[in-house]
Amino acid sequence: MNLTALSLLVDIIEAGNLSKAALRLGMSRANVSHRLNQFERELGQQLLRRTTRQIEPTELGWKLYEHGRTIRRELLAATESVGSLGQSLQGTVRLSVPSGYGQLAMSSWLTEFMQLHPGVTLEVVFDNDIDDLLAGAVDFAMRVMAEPPAHLVARNMGPVHYVACAAPALVQAHGLPRSLADLHQVPLITSNLTGQKLRLAGYHGGSGAELRIQPRLVSANFYFLRDAILQGLGVGVVPDYMVREPLQRGDLVRLPFEPGSLAFLSTSKYLLYMPTRYQTKAIATLIDFLLHKAAQQDAA
Repeated sequence: MNLTALSLLVDIIEAGNLSKAALRLGMSRANVSHRLNQFERELGQQLLRRTTRQIEPTELGWKLYEHGRTIRRELLAATESVGSLGQSLQGTVRLSVPSGYGQLAMSSWLTEFMQLHPGVTLEVVFDNDIDDLLAGAVDFAMRVMAEPPAHLVARNMGPVHYVACAAPALVQAHGLPRSLADLHQVPLITSNLTGQKLRLAGYHGGSGAELRIQPRLVSANFYFLRDAILQGLGVGVVPDYMVREPLQRGDLVRLPFEPGSLAFLSTSKYLLYMPTRYQTKAIATLIDFLLHKAAQQDAA
């Protein structure tokens, strides 16, 4: 069997259509289509059902895809073993991290990893989207979310808890809110998604009174939100990792909400990668390193 053609089949199925496969491979769509047709003629079997926008593997196409993926993984592993013999960790790792947690916590971890492994090159994208991972532009991504996508491998880096906090000057001016119900009495600063969850929080205290919460400032940029909270522009409801240091320094005051009252906002941190992609030693080592650093942070 033609192993080059088998590898091409793997590329086409993982890309989702002939055009995307051609773009990844640096070939024309016509060339990809011709090679696929030639492979099918050699086998005497149809491997893919084509439409104008996508492809659907036949039963034989799926079976050959699994075999081709396994063969390619083994070849990559063998090549890496030979290339790294007697050498330190080598290679390029492409990863995507969220703007908030990525900049605040992971930047120092990534620079530490580079100091430990000078032969590794990192390509880091600060982004909150997951399209780069699905399109194959990065090797893995770190995301903060309630539930990871079912079609991805998800390594849990630990929970993300939320806190309500404010600058001492704002507390002095507006008093100390002690519950979710009090948030409508003060200017509120949070992300758009958190604001939606707070507005949908339902009822409090069993009284049937609806929580009337309308944030004064919303943004997806947690650094911007933190600066606004530090300047006393409002009470912040944000992830604990964003305000851990200001709270420790006394630049912010943690509001005395009842324990567990913000639990419905909690999410988790995940390292995500495609189950079909081979992981080099550099990728696997970085993933293990980041999981270890996150565990250390949660234990502190």
